[in-house]
Amino acid sequence: MRPSTPDDRSVGDGGVHTPSGVGRAVVVVAAGSGTRLALGRPKAFVEVAGRSILERSLDAVFASAVPTQVVVVVPEALVDESRALVHAVAGPARGYASVVVGGDTRQQSVAAGLTALGPDVETVLVHDCARPFTPTAQFDLVAGTVESTGDGVVPGLAVTDTIKRVDADAAFVVDTVDRSELVAMQTPQGFPRGALERAYAEASVEHTDDAALFAAAGHRVRVVAGDPVAFKITTPWDLRRAETIVAEGEAGAPGREASGRPGPRLLTGVGTDVHAYDATQPMHLGLLHFAGEAGLAGHSDGDAVAHAIVDALLSAAGLGDIGSSFGTDDPRFAGASGDVFLTATLELLAAAGAAPVNVAVQVVGNRPRLSSRRVEMQDALTRVVGAPVSVSATTTDGLGFTGRGEGVAVIATALVTSEATGPASNRLIT
Repeated sequence: MRPSTPDDRSVGDGGVHTPSGVGRAVVVVAAGSGTRLALGRPKAFVEVAGRSILERSLDAVFASAVPTQVVVVVPEALVDESRALVHAVAGPARGYASVVVGGDTRQQSVAAGLTALGPDVETVLVHDCARPFTPTAQFDLVAGTVESTGDGVVPGLAVTDTIKRVDADAAFVVDTVDRSELVAMQTPQGFPRGALERAYAEASVEHTDDAALFAAAGHRVRVVAGDPVAFKITTPWDLRRAETIVAEGEAGAPGREASGRPGPRLLTGVGTDVHAYDATQPMHLGLLHFAGEAGLAGHSDGDAVAHAIVDALLSAAGLGDIGSSFGTDDPRFAGASGDVFLTATLELLAAAGAAPVNVAVQVVGNRPRLSSRRVEMQDALTRVVGAPVSVSATTTDGLGFTGRGEGVAVIATALVTSEATGPASNRLIT
């Protein structure tokens, strides 16, 4: 996050600061009473190894490289203390931070936080302060997926315990729930600002989280990979677990895991692919079929977008390239579609302890025209890759083989983490 400018108002001045020119915001909900911890103090201000839960939660938020407005929602009695604390954690980014008073319920507190957003914020993340070890990468993944898909986005973990449905008295088992259909939700949960504000304005009942409220308003909610270390401190046992994590290593330090080991490395890779047009083949590009368009020549279906992404992912992970992994002499890939190559590539990455974080693609060519199907292509690729994929297109003003209409070139850049932090899932809640 870039440092504040001399004109920025600090959280210590008693006012709510709404910076301009900032497209992302995180609303940190810290107004809970902490009744189940039974320590006589709001949960956010309970200390874990000498630092409050709120301080540790803010570490990852302010560590983001993307300029982000931070709105912290707290109990009215602790506003002054909270301003001083947020000021100290924010450091040079304090001009992006505000403290506002929460309501009687979580939903009222989030609504209060939304009123403090700056004029240019388009993407809003809502984060439970009680998850103090949530890594910065999880914030960036959620925000990036909101921005590439336009959906609500929540991080989730596969449920590993067997789940039973019980009777009204919780005395007898009624049946067993299929856990393959269940995901344990985490935060931050991200949303397009306008849709979230409308959902809050229309809400007539209390929901347990923002994803439920957003879905109740008729919007899609997508699931991305969560992180086991982003657990919620609710009970005394959770607090002891947090103390143990910090004792094993500085979990709150940006760039470090909860174990104290250095956090996952971020690796970049670049991939390119070029195919000539072939009027005898159908056009498959970016996992979409373009009816009526002359296709691309190739051993497979010629999907240059998918192939460039494969090269970029393999390059980032140090696993060679598409030719060394899926050669044209391998009959398994004759005529294979782009999703076959992408799925096989993700398996190679997983075996190497790597996972995609995001991918950017640029298509260079005169056709097919992508503008009307760009979002559809991004969605299709994001679902398979399990991480946000953005797509852009350009021409070369008549220069070179693409300008002469002889073929298509695609350039892809991939960001990969050296360790998978959760299931590479990207699902829609239905």
